[in-house]
Amino acid sequence: MPGAPISPQRELARKLNLLLDVVVAEGNTPHTYKQIAAGLQARGLSLSRARWAYMITGDGPLVTDVDLLTGIGEFFRIPPEYLLGSDCDLPDRVDSQLAFVKSLRAQRVVNFAARTLGDVSPETLRSITALLEEDMQRGDAARPAEG
Repeated sequence: MPGAPISPQRELARKLNLLLDVVVAEGNTPHTYKQIAAGLQARGLSLSRARWAYMITGDGPLVTDVDLLTGIGEFFRIPPEYLLGSDCDLPDRVDSQLAFVKSLRAQRVVNFAARTLGDVSPETLRSITALLEEDMQRGDAARPAEG
């Protein structure tokens, strides 16, 4: 239902998935559960596969463990406030910066495709661009409306 408020669980999932997407958008391989769990374990924290699964899907109970969320923030090298949902504007700034990085990377893919696939029809290039934009908009649709 458009305009419906997003649950705190889904908002956390959206942020975590944006972090995962940005890692890939920056040209790195996606982080696996095992890598994330090992990074947390090095910080003295544990994360079960089941808990991680419901954190990234937004299904299940809301994770409010400050130490765990701080550890995840440190693992992704972002301010923990982004995941903790503090009242300052830092989470919005981080969210905007991450979304911007993702969109820049998507634009680089479009430019690369245009150069590499020079003899491809304009329709095919438009289709590739539309798919990338659709993927980015899907991420934006999960965000609550500002106002």
